Amino acid sequence: MAAANAQGSYRIATEGAYPPWSFKDSQGMLQGWDVDIARALCEKMKAKCEIVAQDWDGIIPGLVARKYDMIVASMAITPQRRERVAFSAKYKDTISRFVARKGMPPDVSPAALKGKTIGVQRGSVQAAYLAQNYQAANLKFYDTPQAAELDLVAGRVEYILGNMVTYHVGFLKTPEARDFAFVGPELKGGILGEGNGIAVRKDDGQTLARINAALEAIRADGTYDRITAKYFPFKLM
Repeated sequence: MAAANAQGSYRIATEGAYPPWSFKDSQGMLQGWDVDIARALCEKMKAKCEIVAQDWDGIIPGLVARKYDMIVASMAITPQRRERVAFSAKYKDTISRFVARKGMPPDVSPAALKGKTIGVQRGSVQAAYLAQNYQAANLKFYDTPQAAELDLVAGRVEYILGNMVTYHVGFLKTPEARDFAFVGPELKGGILGEGNGIAVRKDDGQTLARINAALEAIRADGTYDRITAKYFPFKLM
């Protein structure tokens, strides 16, 4: 059971299979933007932290079950999730977009994609968005974004929906994606979330206050921007 002790020790969960946000390197060590942000927050909090990988579909249940103390995993802040966890102040914006083979029509409305096959990560806000709005499409759910991308390249799905920045710096930079591109408008807000926050248990206001203070500190001293510039040629917020 994980719990912050009097000296300020925390166990932090991230996904570990979502580059460039969090992933394991060739030595099996966790790396990525969220991992670096988590380490910077721990430094500001003067806390000893252990960062662990957790499959996405079990990440909130694990927090509620006290397997760890917070989630730093680019989690979209949504009303549904607020019923189960407490969120920090927003620490980045999030935009979702469809990706499809180049030359596909720009209309990605529910009516236009009726009967089309769309891939999406299980448990994501994009999955919830599709389930709510695209009932007439054939939805395929995957454990990781990469699995959906592989099926797009293989022709087993016609569209995928996910985080625009992730696609921009990841999938769309690969040789396999040379025939694919964004299609349709940028999507955000509502069920797609109010930006991303760090999740803690609802009864852990002390940790939440420490996280928010640490977020302010890394924004003020330039640490946040330095970490972002390591991974992206643009700002995230």
